[in-house]
Amino acid sequence: MGSRVVKHRSADTRRGSMRVLFATGMSAMACIFFSLPLRAETVVQGTLQLQWADPPRSLSGRAQAAPQLDAWLDMGPGQRVPLDVTQAKRAAGDLYALANRRVAVSYATHANIAASSKVMSASAATATISAIVPTDRLPQRAKATGADGRVMASAPVLGATRWVTVMCKFADIAAEQKPRSYFQAQYGNAPGQLGHYWSEVSYGQINLAGSSAHGWYTLPKPRAAYLADVNGKQKAQLSELFSDCAAAADADVDFSGIQGVNLMFNGELDGNAWGGGACTTLDGIYTCTRVTWSPPWSFANLAPLAHEMGHGYGLPHSNNSDGDSDTYDNPWDVMSDAWRNATSDATYGLLPKHPNMYQRERLGWLPASRKRVIAADNRATHEIVLDAGSVLKTANTQLVVLALPAQPDPYKTVIYTLEARRRTGTYEANLAGDAVIIHKLEDYGIAYSVDRDTPPATLSSNEGSMLKVGGRWNTPDELHWVEVVSATAQGFVVRIGPRPRSMSSPAPALERPANVVASSSPAPRPSTPARPVATASVTVERKRTCDVLPSMLRLSSICALLDPER
Repeated sequence: MGSRVVKHRSADTRRGSMRVLFATGMSAMACIFFSLPLRAETVVQGTLQLQWADPPRSLSGRAQAAPQLDAWLDMGPGQRVPLDVTQAKRAAGDLYALANRRVAVSYATHANIAASSKVMSASAATATISAIVPTDRLPQRAKATGADGRVMASAPVLGATRWVTVMCKFADIAAEQKPRSYFQAQYGNAPGQLGHYWSEVSYGQINLAGSSAHGWYTLPKPRAAYLADVNGKQKAQLSELFSDCAAAADADVDFSGIQGVNLMFNGELDGNAWGGGACTTLDGIYTCTRVTWSPPWSFANLAPLAHEMGHGYGLPHSNNSDGDSDTYDNPWDVMSDAWRNATSDATYGLLPKHPNMYQRERLGWLPASRKRVIAADNRATHEIVLDAGSVLKTANTQLVVLALPAQPDPYKTVIYTLEARRRTGTYEANLAGDAVIIHKLEDYGIAYSVDRDTPPATLSSNEGSMLKVGGRWNTPDELHWVEVVSATAQGFVVRIGPRPRSMSSPAPALERPANVVASSSPAPRPSTPARPVATASVTVERKRTCDVLPSMLRLSSICALLDPER
């Protein structure tokens, strides 16, 4: 009898253990399959519209207002579907590269699974965006994965990009802040005008030939009629503003073949200027195009207007590495802080700085010969003449990419870039300094300027954001080190090498550039950095248990159990 009791208890213990293992397994399965679609629900096609809201420059002592990003799928007159921005970014990989293009959006139905040690239940299924893919014809280069491991998803923006300015007055506001001649002259090709600026930053790859300004036209409604209450805040109705303003100008303006429309309004919108894309009927044809919406404080300065046009070309915001929610704290880039460290003009106000080199390269503006990629498995030491981005014609490098190991999802592959900036010319003369600027590319294509200070500064115009002669920096994983060796007349000489090796390993070869143009007062060249003796962990590769698991199971908690020394 006693033995039977013991046997029963042993069986109960085994059954209890099995239940625990089963529950644990089901919990793991819930985690694994939580995001897997149960069935495809629908696929819809249309034109992707991205619309960025940018507030004015914050007053001293006040927090900068937050930016906004709206995403829409336009399927024809009166058929617009809002897209969840977070889902859209994840589903597209590079959402910004698809702005103003025909796309297919696939929705999938997912089960909302709640798991515990005892039960697993599914609540009502929800539709989420599973994929966004272009359906228009792409240039071949847009389909390739670059040497840096990232997807070249952007279609180049090249040639004539004709913009039309339409100035519109609200029915209840009579003021006309600027004459038509002012807006027409903004498109000029003299230094300090938009035609000159966009030609310079694109190295002549685009121009604004044929651009023109028209107005003032009176809108059919007062300002308040174009505002809606959204989550307790006023929001400008951009599509309605575009439609009514374009309709008022339609008899006078030839919209055929345009690449963008700059809308100017004689009153405040919702506290923001906007840039991106929109659709309406132009010359009797339903058309989707690049659009900006500017209140008086925006069109009084070329800097914020160029920022909004940048959104029209598909450029996202840039940022810095301080980790806060303010995207307008990188004064090295017009697509972040357009206001600070800007030059000025008596007629056109603050002028735009250049965008970062990576964004110029992804739009097809940087010649391939001016880009240099240092592979993730680099074993050599390279010495490179890095010319400033403001140099228009050069045989030297203007963008260095420090590649890191490619990720299974190439859109999530992180890279670092190096570019030189010099205080010179119409647009760059008021920069914080002459230096090599480092950017980290992540978050589906956002460029973050790197600050070597700890903690990083709130505004990246500090010394930590500038790598100057004699300065040295390592990528966080120490795959690459970078040193600025000397200054040249147009930039800097930089030396780049791999992580240190053990003493038994052969020294990496030093690759020098063919020509180094010295500055008028060259700094002394430091010796090649010493390579400290590496520990065995650097040179001896150990196959870790976690590495053999499928990527979706390589959770930090699981790997910590399997590889306690990891």
